[in-house]
Amino acid sequence: MAIEFDTPIQYLKGVGPKLGDVFRRRGIATVGDLIQNYPRAYQDQRVAQNISSLKVGQYVSLKAQVKNVRVLNMGRSHRKLYEVNLMDATGIVRCLYFRSPYRGYFERFQAFQPVRVTGKVTDYKGRVQFQHPLIEPVEEQSEEIKDDVLPIYTESEGVKPGKLKQLIARGLEAMEEHKASIEYLPDWILKKYSLMPKYESIIKLHRPDAGHIDEYIEFKSPAHRRFIFDEFFQLELQMILKKKRIQSDQAPEMDKIYLSAIDEFKKLIPFELTGDQQTTLDEVTEDLCKPYPMHRMVQGDVGSGKTMVALMAASFVAKNKKQSALMVPTEILSEQHFKNAKEWFNQLGLSVELLTGSMKAGQKQQVIDKLQSGECDLVVGTHALIQEGVEFNNLGLVIVDEQHRFGVEQRKKLKQKGLSPHFLVMTATPIPRTLAMTVYGDLEVSIIKELPKGRQPIVTRVVYESKKPKVLGFLKEQIEKGRQAYVIYPLVEDSEKIDLKNATDEFETLKGMYPEIKFGLLHGKMKAVEKEAVMELFRKGEIQVLVSTTVIEVGVDVPNANMIVIEHAERFGLSQLHQLRGRVGRGQHKSYCVLILGYAVSEESFERSKIMERTSDGFKVAEADLEIRGPGEFMGARQSGLTGFKMANLVRDIEILKLARKVAIELVEKDPKLSRAEHASLQTMVEANQEKILG
Repeated sequence: MAIEFDTPIQYLKGVGPKLGDVFRRRGIATVGDLIQNYPRAYQDQRVAQNISSLKVGQYVSLKAQVKNVRVLNMGRSHRKLYEVNLMDATGIVRCLYFRSPYRGYFERFQAFQPVRVTGKVTDYKGRVQFQHPLIEPVEEQSEEIKDDVLPIYTESEGVKPGKLKQLIARGLEAMEEHKASIEYLPDWILKKYSLMPKYESIIKLHRPDAGHIDEYIEFKSPAHRRFIFDEFFQLELQMILKKKRIQSDQAPEMDKIYLSAIDEFKKLIPFELTGDQQTTLDEVTEDLCKPYPMHRMVQGDVGSGKTMVALMAASFVAKNKKQSALMVPTEILSEQHFKNAKEWFNQLGLSVELLTGSMKAGQKQQVIDKLQSGECDLVVGTHALIQEGVEFNNLGLVIVDEQHRFGVEQRKKLKQKGLSPHFLVMTATPIPRTLAMTVYGDLEVSIIKELPKGRQPIVTRVVYESKKPKVLGFLKEQIEKGRQAYVIYPLVEDSEKIDLKNATDEFETLKGMYPEIKFGLLHGKMKAVEKEAVMELFRKGEIQVLVSTTVIEVGVDVPNANMIVIEHAERFGLSQLHQLRGRVGRGQHKSYCVLILGYAVSEESFERSKIMERTSDGFKVAEADLEIRGPGEFMGARQSGLTGFKMANLVRDIEILKLARKVAIELVEKDPKLSRAEHASLQTMVEANQEKILG
């Protein structure tokens, strides 16, 4: 049979049903998937050298022999560390693995076995080593290949590297006659933006130019540029088309005459809005006065006053005789926002209700009745707000707090109820403006960087477990001065699989160590009413130290709490640590955040945590986190389409990202429905990827 781009992989000569199943488990279902399974690195045989000449930062390929393989326990943890020591006539080098690439990976190696190791040379306490390099037994390699540069593919159980290279070569050969059908970009885009044709770039990635190896190693070759562009362009085009669709919907158009409600609101609050708050409020009210739905994201660091802006917008909507809903991720936070909103709204003659999953049926029904009749101007709650049975009289605005990617499901549910309200998303996970504008292409973005006057910087320190007694001694001093504190753990109860401190056990331990201190316990498995009771005692000062899991990460506000201790800080992302740190520093007292690292923490984890010491700027923390952990931390759900990048890097490739957005905008301006003949392949691509990218 003729082999084409979408031919199932098992029909390629040399694959068959059994190996086809192995490939499918790796996400390679067709011949097209196979030839787009790009090298993860390149082996430059011109810099192959001996162990004694290795230099930190080099990406090298080196022949050696196995000395031994060791499995080490990581301190008191149940986790394992794998160590393969290699040797040649000039020395020994350690290869370190924090996980096994696949089952049986280390069992392949025997003492004195000849191997080739490929990877980046790193430093550990003055000694060179490799972390997670590729080690291949020499007999598995085609050592007779004399090319200067060889592609390195991700290893997988069941497919030897030599076999994979052979099959990719066969796939490329089979696709030669179909290369025109692989291209989906029109000629005008390829020529105007100097993009390499797709088939040529596939060939170049698998058969790199030896004269430009540095470009390949750094993912900067013209072939890499084309594929990075493709990944960004497909996302950006979907977002721009989605934005067009949203603007074709109708939403309640607010009347600017009622902006006086915001002036009334400002007179009630005991402080002035910051410049950023005012700018954001102006942008939001401008959007609310348009006839199509607002889709705006407000980014603001912890404590920057996003919620106040949202409540003022809701008061403007209420004066327009429309309702607002404020959705938050936890019941604790919904109760807190409800209390604050009620205080201001009641003074403006507006009504506020609370709706959460844990409320009694009778209470819920009362609130639902008020929503249906229009008696309620603002309802605060969890996602219970848009569940079946909840009907609004005239919903004008939905505010979503702390959802990195709201939208798809919530919007569907509201549209099914015949509603198309304005949407305002708030997040305390800052993203640099250029990145936010591009990544959230279907949203307008407002940024609140200024903090309210009087906020003091938080002193942050990173320490190892051995310093914990000293940390607790300092915590005790703060309590004796009348302050309060948080102690945070990553687990609720003991787990047999991972040996981490947990909130319930440590709560009991701390009570025994300091009987004079009043401790409280808070975690996600408690019932809502129990959580609220504990938080109320903490707010009143009757609990001095709150032992908690990350349930307190979002929005809890206790101005007298001036110290937070986070155990096993290496288990959290930087953005999450920054969120937790934001629980303190909310009053007039000097505040402290101490990050305690567990036993046997890697040098990388230590250095990562030290970023928290160096800056309290959420945008800088976010940038570092994005670089280290990738976009998942920010984008959350698969709806973002960002977790599937094979080659693109949001930090390294920011300029290509901007170009992809520019080209997508230009394309939609030229041909809004992609109906021209030259854009037929693009239209097919959009339809195929729509569900995958936007959820």
